[in-house]
Amino acid sequence: MQRASELRVKEVVSINDGRRLGFMFDLEIDMDTGKVISFVIPSGTRVLGFLGRAGELVIDWDRIKKIGLDVILVDDSGLTI
Repeated sequence: MQRASELRVKEVVSINDGRRLGFMFDLEIDMDTGKVISFVIPSGTRVLGFLGRAGELVIDWDRIKKIGLDVILVDDSGLTI
């Protein structure tokens, strides 16, 4: 298990094209289950197909494929960034 503070220093990278998406800024937690449902990356654009606020990229937690020493690899297929 990793702490949120440890995740925040890892860069989020797309497994599809190697694009650097940024750094995790915040986590969204289901208050009923206590499970993380998504994470937020500050962004200059809005993502279509996801609940996102202007200036934030919200990615579902289940899109994470691997958490490594320095990066978090995510499947961003189908996202328009």
